[in-house]
Amino acid sequence: MVDAISTLTEMPAPQYVMSADGRRIATYLWGEEDAPTVLCVHGFASSCRDNWVSTGWVRDLTRAGFRVLGVDQRGHGASDKPHEASAFSMDALVDDLVTVLDTYLLDTVQYAGYSLGARVGWQVAVQVPDRIERAVLGGIPDGRPLARLQIEQARAYAEHGTPVDDPVTRNYVTLAERVAGNDIRALVALAGGMRIGDADPDPEHPPMQRILFATGSNDAILERSKGLADATPNGVFVELPDRHHFNAPGSRVFRQAAVEFFSERG
Repeated sequence: MVDAISTLTEMPAPQYVMSADGRRIATYLWGEEDAPTVLCVHGFASSCRDNWVSTGWVRDLTRAGFRVLGVDQRGHGASDKPHEASAFSMDALVDDLVTVLDTYLLDTVQYAGYSLGARVGWQVAVQVPDRIERAVLGGIPDGRPLARLQIEQARAYAEHGTPVDDPVTRNYVTLAERVAGNDIRALVALAGGMRIGDADPDPEHPPMQRILFATGSNDAILERSKGLADATPNGVFVELPDRHHFNAPGSRVFRQAAVEFFSERG
């Protein structure tokens, strides 16, 4: 007999939500309709499948009695992939998620985000606090993580195959190519869009909800993540042993801490 839990972690066909500016945003559902919902939002150059399904998050959350609503952020996965930096402002990324919640008639959800998804989650929790009950934010701050990426080198690679000299940019390109279906030009545009306005999380105006911060012990942003947790009135922090920024989503410690956090009462 097929394990009933394993069938829940297969990728269903995407259900599309139309953003305010006419972009198709791919969404995915697992679990019982009347179960409490966790909105899962992936990181840069990743996807719902890569960040949450392949790593066991959907399996563990549904097993714990949650409904999972996954999203491919614009520029990723099965969602539209514009090539203009102006399409990737923080406001646009936040508005996409609010539109998803409205479309699914969800007044409030719990939120799981990693890297870029965590940065967007911080902003959603601050800007529309009534929509987010509590949140798990992994690998944050990563608001201007893409400031370290040399956009011109990445664009030359995407458009002409020019070799990338800068090691940080080369790492991002390698990360982007690891996920099937990624569009390097769209991801370069996203990196540019994140430089429009203030993309960093503001510790002077933190979310007021219960927030679990989680960052790998080998991640260069570890101390800054701890600083954001300290600045958040209802924030707690868990360090993920022997994990760096790119493999932290697969941490069993991370998944278990998140499930326990979402399962808390009160």
